[in-house]
Formats: sequence, C-alpha cells, structure tokens
Amino acid sequence: MNYSELAPAYIRAIAPYQPGKPISELERELGLTGIIKLASNENPLGCSPHAVTAMHEAIKTIALYPDGNGFELKDALAKRYRVAHNQVVLGNGSNDMLELTARAFLSPGDKAVYSDHAFAVYPLATQAVGATGVSVPAINFGHDLEAMRNAAVEQGAKLIFIANPNNPTGTYLSGDALHKFLRALPANILVLLDEAYNEYLPVECRYDSVSWLREFPNLIISRTFSKAYGLAGARVGYALANAQVADMVNRVRQPFNVNSVAQAAAVAALQDEDFVRQTFELNQRGMKQITQGLSKLGLEYIPSFGNFVSFKIKDAARIYRRLLESGVIVRPIASYDMPEYLRVSIGLETENQKFLSALQQILGE
Repeated sequence: MNYSELAPAYIRAIAPYQPGKPISELERELGLTGIIKLASNENPLGCSPHAVTAMHEAIKTIALYPDGNGFELKDALAKRYRVAHNQVVLGNGSNDMLELTARAFLSPGDKAVYSDHAFAVYPLATQAVGATGVSVPAINFGHDLEAMRNAAVEQGAKLIFIANPNNPTGTYLSGDALHKFLRALPANILVLLDEAYNEYLPVECRYDSVSWLREFPNLIISRTFSKAYGLAGARVGYALANAQVADMVNRVRQPFNVNSVAQAAAVAALQDEDFVRQTFELNQRGMKQITQGLSKLGLEYIPSFGNFVSFKIKDAARIYRRLLESGVIVRPIASYDMPEYLRVSIGLETENQKFLSALQQILGE
C-alpha cells in the first residue's frame, strides 16, 4: 500500500522547506575542518550572556512542564510594547506564528496573498491547510503593495503575508508605505507583517508598527528571538495582534509550544539591549565589508536591510558547491525563483573575509 495516498492531495504536493546545510553535515560529507556557516542568517555573536545564565537556571526544573501560558515572557513583551497580555501569542520560533495564523484563519478554498521571492514558509503554511496561495510579481525583488492589495481584493483573499525586511532579498518597505497600504485595505483582510529582521533596520528606517495595532485590528505582527537575539536553537518567537485575533491563534497553538528553557532565555535576552546594539553594529560593519567586497569582484547584489545579502553570480549552483569545498556554507536560492543568486549571511569580520577570499579564488579558476 502506498501510505502517502492517505494524505490529502494538497499535503502530497508540498515541497518540504530546505534549511541551510549544517556544519556537521559538511564535515561528514567532505571531511573538512574550520568550516564557517553563512547560510541561515544566524547571529555570529551567539546570544546574550544573560540568556545563557537564565537557561542554566531553567534547566534545574526541566522535569516540569513549562508554563503553557508563558506568563513571564508575555509580561515582558507586553510591558516592552505596551500591549495587553491577551494581545500576545508565543510561538516555537516565528515560523510557528505563520503556520498558526494560517491554521486559525484559512481553510480549503480560501486564499492567501504573498510576494514573489518572499519567505518560503508563506506558501508552505498556506498549502498545508488546503488554502490557495496567490504569488504577486515583485518590483526589483521587493513587495509591490498596490498589486498585492488589488490581488487580495479581487480574489477575495483572507490573509496577506508581508515580510519587512524580506528574506531572502533583503528589500525594505518604509513605514509610510506600509501604513498607507493598511489604510487602503478592507478590514476583513488580515495582514501578517513578518518583522523577523526588524532589529537590523538602520535607525532612520525604523517605524512603530506596534502602535498601528490600535488603528488596524486586522494587523498581526510576528517577530523572533532567533536573529538579533541569537536564540535560533531555542526556537522562540511571538506575535502581537488584536485580542480577538490573538485568541483565535491561541486556540490552535499547542499548550507547551515554547519550552521552559527558551522562555527563560527570551525574557533575559529581551532585557539585554547592549547585546542587541552590539549585534546591530557588527552587522552594519559586516554588511559594508561584504558588499564592498562583492563590488570589487564585479558582482551585483540586492541592497539589503537584513543580516544577509543576495548576490548575482554566473553558474550559481557550481559556485555554491565550490564554496562548500572551500569550507564556506552559503545559501542557494533557486527555490525562490532566483537561480542566478546566492545568499550570504553577515558573519564575524574573519568569516566575511574567508568567504570573500574563497569566492575570489573560485572566480579566478
């Protein structure tokens, strides 16, 4: 018997998400040492020392179930963003928030809108509940908000996914543009604003999306502790939303979806503003180092507002493989309909230089 046939057709049609290659996998494949991973937009500084201390303390009670309501973390987030507890939803990373939102509000026959070259989980989350995804052509690899609004209205979509900055292109939408978009959108269409890379925005580009929750009850803001806070392995994210919307999302959330160690780490990390500032400053320097290096090599890149940059290169699949053989892991993004591009995360200065030196050597072969 072919047991895959027991699953719905829309599940069988899903192409699973492909994460960045782990260092351990490349070590097994090629027997290399000294490998650097610049593939998954992780924080090269690690995480806050306060978060490490909190995790060690939390391990002492690991035999007990975590607080299923996540009171302390919700309280810290509510105080930080001046929202009520019932406006906060906790997730196993911000990916969880995307999937929970789709589960709560989409069903077979419904539609969700997202942009070409946007985060791969948007179509996956949509398809996993039997809904139909509508991908809208991008402008210069970024979101075309007017076209997305028109598509949502014309096709009767229930949900729009927007990433700002966008992964994997790094493109950015101004606060004014987003606010104008929300004002023009019918209130019965939900908008999930994915701000996983929010902390990397230059100061002059930042905007207060949380304050918009009072004006737009159809807005959901998702964020993560995986990037600037350096807790990717702990898997903890959150969403801020209208209380009625948050209630619906919480109804499909697993009761212990964020473990106790992750909750403790996130509470501590949220308070360590110095660490986030150091992360931001390192990223600014590293972005300049990488983009200047790419320019010197004569390579085009998409200006990025995240902690990564996507660059255009001939025979990208072969270059990716040669970089692996040089002990450098980057990310191929052909699955985003960008077969001529590779994405590189910003690392430490020495890691950035190793990547640039390896790339220069490969191009010279």
